[in-house]
Amino acid sequence: YLKVDENYATALPHVYAVGDVIGFPALASTSMEQARVAVCHAFSLDYKSSVLTNLPYGIYTIPEVSCVGETEQSCVEKNLDYVVGRAFYKDNARGQITGDLEGMTKLVVHGRTRQVIGVHVIGERASELVHIGQAVMQLGGKVDTFIEMVFNYPTLSESFKYAAYAALGELAKRKSVHPPR
Repeated sequence: YLKVDENYATALPHVYAVGDVIGFPALASTSMEQARVAVCHAFSLDYKSSVLTNLPYGIYTIPEVSCVGETEQSCVEKNLDYVVGRAFYKDNARGQITGDLEGMTKLVVHGRTRQVIGVHVIGERASELVHIGQAVMQLGGKVDTFIEMVFNYPTLSESFKYAAYAALGELAKRKSVHPPR
């Protein structure tokens, strides 16, 4: 793998490298963003100077799978306080219309701050839907953001609202088990 700096310049300052030749994550979407940073640096353009660290992943199988941010496993490994909210396509009008009854939207929410720290979608349009959660995460948004939003009906994106309700339900269970003093 080629070594690059934060602008994707190699040891030869006029030569840049991005994508598979520099290693992980070697995703087409990430490679394009790396290239944009490199081009902006090479031509002194002030459009883009970095690539986000919270990268979405998409697996284009049937069912489609996509995720961004923390997983339940990574939360355990990092000893993070978290709750999970899930919404199932079988309970969603659009999921029923399309016949995707196996899909799911999952939110991983920090247990104290209520910030969305992970989003996982499996099912139809997963790699497109995950960006709704990524945008909320990027802006430091809380699970409450999805409750406040109005989603078109019937849409699969509405599953974010119901996953948020489920996460808030998990937070409420904690309060009833451990009431404040």
